[in-house]
Amino acid sequence: MRTWTNAKTGEVVRGAFLAARVVDGAVRVSIERESGDVVVFPMVDLAEADRLEAQRRIDEVKAMNERLASQALSQPEQAKPAPAKPGTPAQAAPFNAFAPFVSTRWDDRWLYVESDGLPHVPGGKPGTYVFSHPMMVGITAWQQQVPLPQRYVGDNAWRIPLKPEIAEKPVSAKEQLFRGAIALAANGVPIFNPIKNDGRTDTFLAGELDEFGGHCGRADDYHYHIAPTHLLKYVGAGQPIAYALDGFPIYGLFDPAAKKGGPNEDKCCPLGGTEKLDELNGHYGAASSETPGTVGGTVGGAAGKGLYHYHASVKYPYLNGGMRGVVTVKDDQIDPQPRASSPRAALPPLRGAKITGFRATGAETQPAWSLEYTLGGKKSFVNYRLENGKWIFDFVDAAGATNTDTYDPTRPERRPGGGSGRGEGGGGRRPRDDGDRPRRDQPPLPNDPPSQPGTPAAPKAAAPGFALSSADVADGRLSIECTCDSKATPRAPTLAWSKPPHGTKAFAVVMHHITRDNDTHVYMVVANIPAAARELKSGDASVGTGLGTWGQNTVNRKSVYAPPCSQGPGDKTYTITLYALSADATLPAASTPLTRDVLLAAIKDTTLATASVDVKYARATK
Repeated sequence: MRTWTNAKTGEVVRGAFLAARVVDGAVRVSIERESGDVVVFPMVDLAEADRLEAQRRIDEVKAMNERLASQALSQPEQAKPAPAKPGTPAQAAPFNAFAPFVSTRWDDRWLYVESDGLPHVPGGKPGTYVFSHPMMVGITAWQQQVPLPQRYVGDNAWRIPLKPEIAEKPVSAKEQLFRGAIALAANGVPIFNPIKNDGRTDTFLAGELDEFGGHCGRADDYHYHIAPTHLLKYVGAGQPIAYALDGFPIYGLFDPAAKKGGPNEDKCCPLGGTEKLDELNGHYGAASSETPGTVGGTVGGAAGKGLYHYHASVKYPYLNGGMRGVVTVKDDQIDPQPRASSPRAALPPLRGAKITGFRATGAETQPAWSLEYTLGGKKSFVNYRLENGKWIFDFVDAAGATNTDTYDPTRPERRPGGGSGRGEGGGGRRPRDDGDRPRRDQPPLPNDPPSQPGTPAAPKAAAPGFALSSADVADGRLSIECTCDSKATPRAPTLAWSKPPHGTKAFAVVMHHITRDNDTHVYMVVANIPAAARELKSGDASVGTGLGTWGQNTVNRKSVYAPPCSQGPGDKTYTITLYALSADATLPAASTPLTRDVLLAAIKDTTLATASVDVKYARATK
């Protein structure tokens, strides 16, 4: 975190380097404020010291990219897998190289690929957990998620079209596909769009990826965001390292100047393609009737040419920059694709943390791992294991104190899209501002559990005349003075209510927002407001006001009001709920934060009635 100055405009921003992108030939640097808001400056306009710092960060990322590509290409080729059974589609070969941890089956239309989404070393014993590379190490922007095995099997398996067709209009990953997977690596690990759901942030440049280009989604699902070129070690030179979900293969690095027998022979196109890569990082190979997906040189190819395919690259888009093939896009992700699940709810980012280690803590047959991270120069750990059918998480802080949580896999947090549903059609051009999951207004899948399993919501009861209003809401819109766009210090909205039900002994207030990925963001929690009160003034926005007990928001985890500061265009809806209670809520000990979940659990049996108001707010445009 540092101060950045736009020397041209004089604007000063305190925040962290997030990403750098070339737009219309000019480098633009994205800075993330402490609030989570993102500011973009032309790099040339930065003060000299800030420009040098931005260039240093860019150079670091480029060096890492080159190192990863070099490591992948220098790895020895492994022994070839057993010959395929008669009738096996050619597309199955890269996945079958990772048996028994990846398996395939097929029908006339699809190749189905089953896996647990973890990067196993191929050829091991079923039920063991030995990985081909360490996960999570090197991440500097961590969402507090950890790798858990997924069940991409049966009806929830990955689907690769066996007869890919060129689409009349390609789908660009710069404009769509900000949710869900866009490809599947040969080791059964899904690959997501390198651009985050905000539609602008490069996950690699932002420090969100480990040394192999992966990280975990909100469903504790491990996945890549760049091409897994390290898999060449296992699939063999000239073989696909992944398949895009449109059915076209993804090969390793390509250089149009490379020649057979030359120093860059490893960058020749395995399919004989010589054209430069298009905007989606793909081109056509030489004509071949034996190439997977070609039928008479027309399906998946073009007249006089071979199969269309993608290549990896060391800079954006890193792999397929969209879908040249025919796909169905629904809610900004490719459909169909599997769903991921986690037994625990998604957590907020842990700013300033860096993951420094990930190792197994049990026998090869035991799913048990330890993730090490540093925060403020001190080490902490997340140790977790599957024991008696439940996940046990030990959170060990820098002082050695341990907090243990137990999660039941039979009540998972289900997410779409290969681990996170990041494969989310047609009109999905609006950048995502808050996650990789389905929109709140989507119909839930059958048997989907609530977004906060184990956290009972207070019953919603009606009481004649019991109503909530706010002088800071006009025509359904929240006053700008109550948002992060306020020119002064943002303040909590003034609330007023009338005609509480008979027997009311106290009130509680919560202001929250449900994101498109079903996460709950909380901006205000107030418990045990006296029964005689009929308003909560704007000045009563922090601890010590004498009116109720303030609880923790999810923005900065402080017991104060946190102003909405949504990212991305368009209105967001925030709900303010007033609870009439038959008794004061029993609050946790001082060492335990009073969160929304804690409050709702405390008042679930004492809520007489609720009154609520929905307010809208859209970020101010500059």
